[in-house]
Amino acid sequence: MPWKEVTTMSERIEFINEIQSSENNVSELCRQYGISRTTGYKWLRRYIQNGSIGLIDRSRRPFNSPNRVSAEIESAILEVRSQHPSWGGVKILAYLKRHEWSDLPAASTATVILQRNGQLDPRESCKHRPMQRFERPLPNDLWQMDFKGYIRLKSGNCHPLTILDDHSRFLVGLYACSNQQWQTVQGHLIDAFRYYGLPESMLMDNGSPWGDDLHSPHTILTIWLMRLGITVIHGRPFHPQTQGKDERLHRTLQAEVIDQIDLQTMDDCQIQFNLWRQFYNFERPHQALGHTVPAEHYLPSPRKYPEVLQPIQYDPGEIVRKVDTNGKICFRNHKFFIGRPFCYCPVALKPTETDGQYFVYFCNNRVAQINFREDNS
Repeated sequence: MPWKEVTTMSERIEFINEIQSSENNVSELCRQYGISRTTGYKWLRRYIQNGSIGLIDRSRRPFNSPNRVSAEIESAILEVRSQHPSWGGVKILAYLKRHEWSDLPAASTATVILQRNGQLDPRESCKHRPMQRFERPLPNDLWQMDFKGYIRLKSGNCHPLTILDDHSRFLVGLYACSNQQWQTVQGHLIDAFRYYGLPESMLMDNGSPWGDDLHSPHTILTIWLMRLGITVIHGRPFHPQTQGKDERLHRTLQAEVIDQIDLQTMDDCQIQFNLWRQFYNFERPHQALGHTVPAEHYLPSPRKYPEVLQPIQYDPGEIVRKVDTNGKICFRNHKFFIGRPFCYCPVALKPTETDGQYFVYFCNNRVAQINFREDNS
């Protein structure tokens, strides 16, 4: 058994005295004191070398710590954290690496440094869990668009509009809007299209101004997008995870800008949005991109924005009908509701494998389904 805690030092001295003052067998003496021969000889050796001081317990800390983080690196980690309070150890190290810091520690060590300095809340850490991700294979295959919850300003509210490339996480647009009207969104989209070109498709939820309801999900804005040759996709109702990348972007925007800066006016918002968008795209490491930045994965689209819309045309032989002012078409003496936003627009009907059932297309987008066996009037 080990030395008795309350008399450790006295027992060691007594043990040494016994060895020096008697001819007792060392093995027998060690047995009496409940220690091994190795331990007994260790304390005898230390006593011979250093006297009674050698019997004091030594620190188990190693003489050399080649992997110990330097004060300079630890200070840099804490400095980045102070500038970006929502970042963890992994992102901080990726950021320092991009700025040519060397001899950086493991991510777990950086996390320990943050914890030791009171920079991490364990309760917040428990909330972060890995999630399954999907992404389009190429830039501009899909853009996600949404409004973030409003920001209350000194006078009125700001509604941040975000447009995100699905493949690269490149933030195509971040606009401070005073409202959520389709004309406002269209104006910002034109700016983005002129600079970055047209995406193949766009994903948005079912709310205004790009959604109406489940029975008539399209609006003037989505009809305009379809005329540009963009496939419009609406997320599943009540499933915000469909636009998970945009939702995650909104949480990051909240943590890194809105919670950190006192935004008073619309101009304040746009100035800070512009600065942060540049930082987000070109400097901020993104975990889903292997801690590279979105700009390294993004290229503008080769599809240029047309300043003038081309007439709507369908292939010869397709069944074409024009939508009336009530949002309906007439086909085989029956009225079918397509949607009021399509008023005066031509649509094409294509038969399905089910008898009496047709898909309705506007440009290249399927926008409705009609069935002669149902009452569609």
